[in-house]
Amino acid sequence: MTPQDIIDTFVGFYRERGHLLLPESSLVRPPDDPVLFTTSGMHPLTPYLEGRPHPLGRRLVNVQRCLRTTDLDEVGDSTHLTVFQMLGSWSLGDYDGPRSLRWGYELLRDGFGIDHDRLHATVFGGDDHVEPDTASLETWREFGVPVVLTGQENWWSNGPTGPCGPDSEIFLWTGDTPPVGTPGTDGRWMEVWNHVQMRYHRRDDGRLVPLRQRNVDTGMGLERLEMVLNGNSSVFAGEAFRPWVRTVTGLWRPDEETLRRVGDHLRSAVVVLGDGVRPSNTGRGYVLRRLIRRTLTALWRDDPSRSLADLPDGPIGDTLDRFRQSLPVDEVRALLVDEERRFRGLLRRGRPIVSRYLSRGPLRDEDYRRLHDTYGLPRDLVDGLVAEAA
Repeated sequence: MTPQDIIDTFVGFYRERGHLLLPESSLVRPPDDPVLFTTSGMHPLTPYLEGRPHPLGRRLVNVQRCLRTTDLDEVGDSTHLTVFQMLGSWSLGDYDGPRSLRWGYELLRDGFGIDHDRLHATVFGGDDHVEPDTASLETWREFGVPVVLTGQENWWSNGPTGPCGPDSEIFLWTGDTPPVGTPGTDGRWMEVWNHVQMRYHRRDDGRLVPLRQRNVDTGMGLERLEMVLNGNSSVFAGEAFRPWVRTVTGLWRPDEETLRRVGDHLRSAVVVLGDGVRPSNTGRGYVLRRLIRRTLTALWRDDPSRSLADLPDGPIGDTLDRFRQSLPVDEVRALLVDEERRFRGLLRRGRPIVSRYLSRGPLRDEDYRRLHDTYGLPRDLVDGLVAEAA
């Protein structure tokens, strides 16, 4: 299935069950939102999860671009991405968690043709404040799907405060042998879909108070589902990454991990640029700057002459088209190359400074702070220069 096939199947399934299509939001959050980027499909819906009536009603479905920096160091494996697309469905005070799980099981089995034996689930087992999610546990047992109870792994929140609640995670077997073990014991079980019963609000003091309505929020990664449905070994074999894989391989021939990291970071940088962010030393701009500099650090490890100026139009244009962004390809490339020029200058100025500090011995935390505050050298850049000098 192509990504569009998957989207059409998912959205069509929920529209048949009374859900209205919610327009996609930008990665960039409004000025009054303390979070820099949209990190999940539910993020723009926070006020409605807390009880405000939504103009489209109580059942919603959408596809939302998301960006997460929490997994940045894991990018390079087979499943983690910085920017990804999230398939989401919501009940805003309408149906309950077990119904959501029943529909989810039906969609995976009948809509996407996934073998029942490739499914495994996890459910919140309770803690000192909230009882075990026995309703979800009984639902999975009714279907005959293996299920295990866990602790905080099955408690979902979007931060230290705000809407939260117990969740049930659905895993798919990605191995080439019959399924074995559990998601906690075998890494070939890959999480693809999370059904959250958004029942509580966590206050600043840590207390949980019930929300005015009981909600269900589900999120499933499009790229991960495409990987499973098409029998690929990683998300980077998917349709959206093929132009980047071909380009990066043809230009620079990196090893597999570097190929994935460079492909992910360049694609993510294009999407962030397309949503109006520009490189800077703070906030969203710094996240973008870090993505570009991590890319260059990886590329220059083997050959400092490599340049983003060599990027062809193809992968940039393909990404802009997929995310329905109107920024010209030439402008994207010019912004990337300008950031490359700035980074080369910073490295040129930073090498003798870091060498001077290293001459006194291994760097301490206070050295890192001084290098950042006095010379504008972030820790990850300094670590790169240290490795270069070793």
